[in-house]
Amino acid sequence: MDIDLALAHFSQNHRSVLATRRRDGRPQLSPVVHAVGNDGRILISTRSGAIKARNIGRDPRVSICALSDAFFGKWAQVDGTATIIGLPEAMPLLRFYYSQISGEHPDWDEYERDMVSQGRVVIAVEPEAAGPDVAG
Repeated sequence: MDIDLALAHFSQNHRSVLATRRRDGRPQLSPVVHAVGNDGRILISTRSGAIKARNIGRDPRVSICALSDAFFGKWAQVDGTATIIGLPEAMPLLRFYYSQISGEHPDWDEYERDMVSQGRVVIAVEPEAAGPDVAG
């Protein structure tokens, strides 16, 4: 599967599982909601102190698998390198992320205050490979 095809799936299916690496190398799996940015990066909102963010700080290699709502339907995996983007630089991405998943927020000022008070950051995954190429 090429990256563009995988990103098309990610654009339509926002539920996924993110795999980061623990200090000992074992995978840490986190259910997340994602959006796909206009630049092709996969965007995830999380708290700055979350384990997935700390893991990425040590080792930016990640994998993310997007599942369809049917669960047993189509799915796609992307492997890539993640970057943590903190506030205030993250705010436009957080707004984009929200609007892609949930539409217009009724009060963007309130949303931004919540993002600041929660210590939100954006995980931006730059895709490097995608799959699967076969079903099984």
